[in-house]
Amino acid sequence: MGIKDCYAGIPRQWKFPKAILYLFAVELLIEIAALALYGIAQPDLYRTKLWQEGSDHGWNSNPNSIIYDYANYRPVHTPLPWSQLYVLPHTYFIYARPQRAGEKEYTLTHRNSITNFNVVIAVLSLFLLLCKGIMYICHVFHPIFSTPIHAALVALYAVSIHAQAAPDMSDPDHPQPGAPWYITKSCGPPVRPSLQGYCKQAKGSFAVTIMLCALFVVYLVLSLYSLLAPTAGAAIRHRKLSTASSSDLESQQRPWEMTQVQQPPPTP
Repeated sequence: MGIKDCYAGIPRQWKFPKAILYLFAVELLIEIAALALYGIAQPDLYRTKLWQEGSDHGWNSNPNSIIYDYANYRPVHTPLPWSQLYVLPHTYFIYARPQRAGEKEYTLTHRNSITNFNVVIAVLSLFLLLCKGIMYICHVFHPIFSTPIHAALVALYAVSIHAQAAPDMSDPDHPQPGAPWYITKSCGPPVRPSLQGYCKQAKGSFAVTIMLCALFVVYLVLSLYSLLAPTAGAAIRHRKLSTASSSDLESQQRPWEMTQVQQPPPTP
C-alpha cells in the first residue's frame, strides 16, 4: 500500500456536517461572552477582593499572609485559585542598599502577571474559530485536522477549570477543601453588596469555561467518530485508487511483444 492508498483511506467528510455549522454558531456566542468576562476581570479587578471577602467570613485563607511571607523572607505559598500560577508571570527585582554600617543588602523578588491565562486561551479560541470557518468554507476542514486542534483546546480549558476550582488549604484554621466560595455559595448576603456583582461575574467566568470545554469535547467526539466511521465517499475513493493501482501494476508486469508495423500503401 502506497502513500496514495493511505491518503485515500483518511476520511475527509464529516458524518454530521450540519452539526459543525451549529457548533460554530454556538462557539462564537460563548467565546464572545467568555472574552468579555475574562477581559473585564483582567488583571485583578476582583480576585483579591473576593479572596479577602472569603477570609473575613472564615471561608478561606487571608491574602495578607503573602505580605507577611515577603516581610519575613519566607517561601511564599499562594493557594491555586487565588495565585498567579495560571497566568504568565513577569518578575520584578527590588534592590535595597544598606543604609547603616553592618547592614546587608538584599533583593526582594515580586511576581506580577502580564497576561491572564483565560484571556490568552479565549483569544486563541476565537482566532482558531476564524481559521476553522475559513477552512470549512474552502472544504479543507477535515476531521483529521479537527482532532488535534480540539484536543489541545480541551486540555487548555481543563487546566483553567482546575485552577479556578482548586482548594485552599494553606490556612489550617480556615480550610477550603473544595472550590472557592464564590462558586459554591450564593452571591447574596452575607456578601457585601459592593462585591455581589463581582461574585456573579466570577461565577459567569467559571460557567463559560465549563461550557467551552464541553463544547470542544463535542467537537473532539465528532472528529473521532468521523475518522473511525468513514463515509461512503472515502470508501469509493479508496476503492477507485486501489483499482487504478492494481491496473497499473498489471500493465507493468505484462510482457512486451514486438509487432510488425504495417507500412501504408505507396501513393501513385
